[in-house]
Amino acid sequence: MNKIFIIEHLEPELYEWCIIEYRHISKIVGKNNIWFTNIRKSDIGRLIKFGKVFQESVKNMNLKNACILDPDPHIILTPKKAMNFHYFIFGGILGDYPPRKRTKQELSKFMPAVSKFNIGKVQMSTDNAVYTVKKIIEGKNLNELKFQDKAEIKINSILTTVLPFRYNLINKKPLLSPELIKFIKNRDNN
Repeated sequence: MNKIFIIEHLEPELYEWCIIEYRHISKIVGKNNIWFTNIRKSDIGRLIKFGKVFQESVKNMNLKNACILDPDPHIILTPKKAMNFHYFIFGGILGDYPPRKRTKQELSKFMPAVSKFNIGKVQMSTDNAVYTVKKIIEGKNLNELKFQDKAEIKINSILTTVLPFRYNLINKKPLLSPELIKFIKNRDNN
């Protein structure tokens, strides 16, 4: 049985940064394994090529065998626990620093019957959270994964931008979409 990764879009708009992360998530888990929920009708066409898109909120879907990934709960998701679930729900949030616990406030508290797990207490970008859960589903324990807190993007010879989140290390480099790096460089260099 395939696992479904659900991104409940919690931003007021579908920002370009969101689209870049959602596209990256689609590449990480595959278009057939990703759902985007809580999407405005006018934005559905912008995401349809990356996965299944719903206007409906996951809060109203009454899914069985689902869990929410939220930094707040004390229980860590393990490969053994992940076997019990078909749906893995993430808050589609452009992170705040310091974090405002938006997943808890805007998602978890509305789904009290759904199991909740963390994948560490440090906030990750949504694409890194999905990648982490994918690795856990594949049998890796959280403590077997390598992470880096903060990622620095060199804009030009003078400027850098620091992203204050936790990133998976792949070949000793933080997992960042090349498209996101380009977007940040273009945005911050102007």
